[in-house]
Amino acid sequence: MNWKGYTVIYVVLFAFATAQAVVEFAGLVESAYWLAFGVIMVLSVVKAVGVAAYYQHLRWEPRSVTYLVLGGTVAAMALTFAAAYSIL
Repeated sequence: MNWKGYTVIYVVLFAFATAQAVVEFAGLVESAYWLAFGVIMVLSVVKAVGVAAYYQHLRWEPRSVTYLVLGGTVAAMALTFAAAYSIL
């Protein structure tokens, strides 16, 4: 991938991060918590996939490596949700 591609991905990630900040600072968190939470989570997942695919080069790796990373991510998320649930 050339510098142009990395620059495009960087600009997209920057735009999504800015959108997350706008959602948070627009007051949606207090008035429509679950809507703001959903928007921020969707943008976070899109950003994480973009970083993994392009900056960690998973897009060009064999699918087995991608599935291995995906399995680790799912396990980490399951442990995070379990820990959060145990706090409640």
